[in-house]
Parts: sequence; structure tokens; C-alpha cells
Amino acid sequence: MTYRFQFRPYRRRFLRSLTTNHGKWDIREGIILRLTDESGKLGWGEIAPISWFGSETLEQALDFCRQLPEEITDEIIFSIPDKLPACQFGFESAWEQGSKGAEEKNLNLSSALSFSYSGLLPSGEAALNQWETLWQQGYRTFKWKIGVDAIADELKIFESLIHTLPAFTKLRLDANGGLTYEEANLWLRTCDNLKVNGTVSIEIEFIEQPLPVEQFQGMLELSRSYETAIALDESVATLGQLATCYQQGWRGIFVIKPGIAGSPSHLRKFCHQHQIDTVFSSVFETAIARLAALKLAAELSRNNRAIGFGIDHFFEQEETWFQTLWNDL
Repeated sequence: MTYRFQFRPYRRRFLRSLTTNHGKWDIREGIILRLTDESGKLGWGEIAPISWFGSETLEQALDFCRQLPEEITDEIIFSIPDKLPACQFGFESAWEQGSKGAEEKNLNLSSALSFSYSGLLPSGEAALNQWETLWQQGYRTFKWKIGVDAIADELKIFESLIHTLPAFTKLRLDANGGLTYEEANLWLRTCDNLKVNGTVSIEIEFIEQPLPVEQFQGMLELSRSYETAIALDESVATLGQLATCYQQGWRGIFVIKPGIAGSPSHLRKFCHQHQIDTVFSSVFETAIARLAALKLAAELSRNNRAIGFGIDHFFEQEETWFQTLWNDL
């Protein structure tokens, strides 16, 4: 099968800066793809790289798109190298969307929309003001960035937050690899003590990526030393990294960002084979990549964990922006 291939780069400004241990993020850049088959059927895809998280750079993705001919084949789509995981996801999900029938698409969409979502709180004290708005929108699981400010300050805010959140809320703490081994122990000990003392009625679901990627053994040790769960994120950004961590003994939670993980078909195969405990999460993509990612989550999620796609409040509505992007076609 051959397809007419078109692409458009995009830039979307965050309504407020996203601050993590990696720094401040103000503009989301990516590429929208469109494949048109011989019968005129369309398939949309998106390349949304995060180079500092483990994917290719935007420029590498653009270079790949620019060197492709106007007509591409299945063989080209399924031979994109592993060093371009966001490209693999974008092209393969566009191919899937164009090739699947309407009935199957609707079935997948129905499953995807039945999830509970985790709402992303801003870092620092702003979380104390933001959670209530998200609660009113239906969120019952929240993620809060740590490892951004001094640990003493963050622990004080954490103390306020856990006594402010309503009963039975779930809270995830995301360090983005920004803690030292001593700081990670302190956070885990603090969370374990909450369970032992029973002083609050919320649940600390897990601490996400407490240590840098190169300190995998440290996270493995920590996971065996505390009751509070640890989830890997940056350590398993791509499918290759995910497989390596599994082979090295990780049996805890894997945070999977489909937009940069790589080939959806290879990801399916790995998850079906190993039945890992997953949390599917956003890369601040547009609705195009988000729908493809949610379909994967609907198929592969286990243990009924909230998915990390509660990020709509970081952007303006998409409709007008998307029409403008493609108005010259």
C-alpha cells in the first residue's frame, strides 16, 4: 500500500510554565502527520518528542520527515529506526488510524473514555490552590512535582497538601529523577510513616522516578526497602529502556508515555508477554496523539490505575489552532 504523506510542524504555548527538575517548559513543539491511502482514506498521526526525556530531538524528527518522498509505503513506516521512537509512534499510529474500520475505532474509543484520570498539579505552593479546581472537574488522583525546590520547603507544602486533600484522594509524587539517595529515603520514610500512623485518609500511590536514570540499582534497592511503591518513568522512556529495566529485575510500576515509547505494535507485544504493572501517561501531545495513546492504554492497562492524561488545563482549546495549521492544504 502507498500513501500520500504530508506533515506540519506546530508550536503550542503552555498557559503556565511547567516546572520540573528538568527546568521550565514554556512551548510544546511537535509535528502533525497526515497519510492518505489510494482510496482517499485519511490517517492522522503526531510526533511529539521530548529529547531531554529520552526521545529524538524535534530537529531529528523534522529531518526524517523532510527526507521522505511525497508517497511512502508500509515498508517505510515499519522500518523507522529505534533511535526515532516518537517518529515510530507518530507514523504507526497514523497508519493504524487509516487502516482500521469505523466499528473497531469506536470500540477502542469507548474503552479509552472509561478511564479515571490523574490531574497534574503545579509544583510548589501553587498546588495548594489548584487541586480544588481539578477536584470539581472530577479528578480523584493527583500528581505533584517534587525535587524542584529545597526538600525542607517541599515537605512543609506536602504536609499542608495531605491534610487539605479530601479523604480517599490518591496522590502521586513525581521527582523526575531529581532526588539524591538520602532525599529519596526521606520521602519514602515520610510516606511510609503516614500509612503506619494513619494520620491522613489519603493514599500516596507511588513516588515516581526518585533517582536519575543511571541510578537504577538504587531505585531497585529502595523499592525493596519501603512499603510506598516506586514507579519508573525516565528510566523506561523508550521500549528499549523498558525492556532493559525488566530484564534487570524491575517488577514495580512502569510509567509508559506512548508518544515517545516507540512502535505501538512492539509495545503491545512486550506488555502482553510480560503483563507488567503500567501507568500510561501524556507527553503534552495534541488530541491526535492522545487518542492513539488512550487506545493503547485501554488495551494494555492493568490494576485499574488512573492514567496520566489530566493535562488539558495547561493549554488553550485546540480546534481553532488545528484548523489554522492545516488551512493551506
